Amino acid sequence: MRNEALTLRGPVHGTADARRVAWGSTAGAVIESYDFIGFGTAAALYFGPAFFPQASPVVGTLSAFATLGVGFVARPIGGIIGGHLGDKIGRKPVLVASLIVMGLATFAIGLLPTYATAGVLAPALLVTVRIIQGVAYGAEWGGAILMTYEHAPWRRKGAFTGVVQAGFPIGLLLANLVFLVSVNLSGDWAWRVPFLASLILVIVGLVVRAKVPESPVFEDVRDRGDIVKAPIAHVLREDWRNVLRGIGLRIAETAGYAVAITYMISYLKSEELATSGETIMALCVASAIGVGATIAWGALTDRIGRRPIYLWVTLFAAIWAIPMFLLVNTASVIAVVITIVISYAVCQNALAGAQGAWFPELFQARTRSSGASLAYQISAMISGVTPFVTTLLFLWLGWLGPALLFLAYSVLGLVTALVTRETWGARERAAAAQATVDTPLPEPSRAG
Repeated sequence: MRNEALTLRGPVHGTADARRVAWGSTAGAVIESYDFIGFGTAAALYFGPAFFPQASPVVGTLSAFATLGVGFVARPIGGIIGGHLGDKIGRKPVLVASLIVMGLATFAIGLLPTYATAGVLAPALLVTVRIIQGVAYGAEWGGAILMTYEHAPWRRKGAFTGVVQAGFPIGLLLANLVFLVSVNLSGDWAWRVPFLASLILVIVGLVVRAKVPESPVFEDVRDRGDIVKAPIAHVLREDWRNVLRGIGLRIAETAGYAVAITYMISYLKSEELATSGETIMALCVASAIGVGATIAWGALTDRIGRRPIYLWVTLFAAIWAIPMFLLVNTASVIAVVITIVISYAVCQNALAGAQGAWFPELFQARTRSSGASLAYQISAMISGVTPFVTTLLFLWLGWLGPALLFLAYSVLGLVTALVTRETWGARERAAAAQATVDTPLPEPSRAG
């Protein structure tokens, strides 16, 4: 195999700080996911009447989902900013800055006036803060994943990045646990408390991330004078095919989640198939299982490769599209829990677990932050508008509309995986094993 397939992945055995970096990146990912995803739960359950009370229930839900989508549309802006800065000044500054911005924006949501007290200013402020959230979240992922990937040992990069990707289900679990408790509070406090409580998590996250050392791969690129002047332009000019592949791979996961989880919450409520408490409980169960599932899926890619996971899981998701709606339509609590667990722990977690290592390996080290962030965040625009589109499809075709959309996303992921190269196949694993034999343990990281 070509030697460049393994170059600039970081030290063969990883750095002495690999575990600390992984947990530091995960801590921030948990907080940002709590903040960003908590908005989705609030939009599905509370924001319609709170910020769009003059609309009918359906229009109010559509308006709330449109506000949710604005954050996803803003994520590519954050990806561009974070990717550019990550390749120019380092991964760590982006990690810290994105966490601060996200924390302040989320806390502000808990203080926003509702339509009843501020009229049209209330939804305008909600949209503004949501845009800020989107930019911060878009900037965060690339830094967290790349820091972990570039510190991790070659043969365990999937497992290490899987830990960071597990920050999403942990954040989802925390958000829904708080909502499960706050649902018993009166009035607006039911949705305000979860956002206000995020400030505590942000402070903890900043303390953890401040101690994380810079990426050894970025330091190597910088020391060799190989920093690209305009990394975004360079990756779009030289590596646009991998950006498109990454977008296709990511849509299957993130937009599929928007149908199977985000929209499903609203569907269960509007069709009276489950109470809000039952729905949140199902999400908590799925999230708890999803933490271990994401890490396990990431570790599995170190054994069988990144691509096989995507091929088999997207095929399964395509088959699952219609049965998942048939199951929840029974209005059985057990069926609802099983459906959400399968949709999350398999259809979403497996793809997220594979992305953590696959996306960085598709791009050169000097433009890795820009390339991976672009691919990851541009797809978020599709995810952001999906609950809105899914609601319209339901009005047209009933539950079959959302099911067919989920099927389409899954097929897109399957086709994209077929045309994307494996970056950790048998040849790469064999070369890594030989390098492990030939290469001495690395010196401790220069950062403290």
